[in-house]
Amino acid sequence: MFLTAEPLVGRGTKVPPGGTLADPTAHYPSGMLLPTLKDRWSPGPALGAWLFLREPLTAESAARMGYDYVCIDLQHGYASQVDALAMIQAAASAGTIPVVRVAWNDPTSIGHSLDAGALAVIVPMVNNAEQAARAVAACRYAPEGIRSFGALAALDRYSGDYVQQANAAVCCIPMIETIEAVDNLDEILSVPGIDGIYVGPVDLSLTLGLPPLTAHDDPLFTDAIDRILDACRRHGIVAGIHADADLTQKWTAAGFRMITVGYDRTPMLAGMKADLLKARSGA
Repeated sequence: MFLTAEPLVGRGTKVPPGGTLADPTAHYPSGMLLPTLKDRWSPGPALGAWLFLREPLTAESAARMGYDYVCIDLQHGYASQVDALAMIQAAASAGTIPVVRVAWNDPTSIGHSLDAGALAVIVPMVNNAEQAARAVAACRYAPEGIRSFGALAALDRYSGDYVQQANAAVCCIPMIETIEAVDNLDEILSVPGIDGIYVGPVDLSLTLGLPPLTAHDDPLFTDAIDRILDACRRHGIVAGIHADADLTQKWTAAGFRMITVGYDRTPMLAGMKADLLKARSGA
């Protein structure tokens, strides 16, 4: 099992409470030998960084800043599966929970990411219970699912205990990002093995006929969010959402326990533009 005694800046810990490098039987708060995003959800919220660019150094730096999870976006980001392996290794080595948004809901995409060492997968465009069950099956070894054995990088990082504990430690997180998914949410959340859901507010907005923004005051949007949170409470499922730092307090108070607040691409470009404008203005 990969452990290090170096503390994080943020809330999470790399070494299980009471554990040391010399004690491979030490347990994480979940009681498992593997780290898991579930430990970061409680008491919550888990605050995450989202990476569109294919840079392992950024993944490591975000982890060392204290983000509870670092998500590598293979759906809309620029990283390949090979890039993702290096980024997962960098994030995990620095003590955070490596998460991947897979390109699509298929066993190959999900299996590659988990074999590389991701401890959670966010699965896009899950609109019904059948699609949710497909995502869960791809995340679990038999007899609970159809995941094939071959987690070379994950075994190297997390030791031989990985296979025995992966079904419990790995989090399957379908995205709820259409009005169809909201209408089917009770059925989706009833699928065994769903650990959390992740709201994609921009695509959700589009399916509601609203501009592609991360938040709206429009009743169509606020009602959809209320329905999602209510269903998650009733089913005992963690709700996550794509957001930003300014929305963190609002979404925490509402009940979200997984909130993405940091990004690589947009802040970098905004900072570069601001510096150039400042330099050209002579300020």
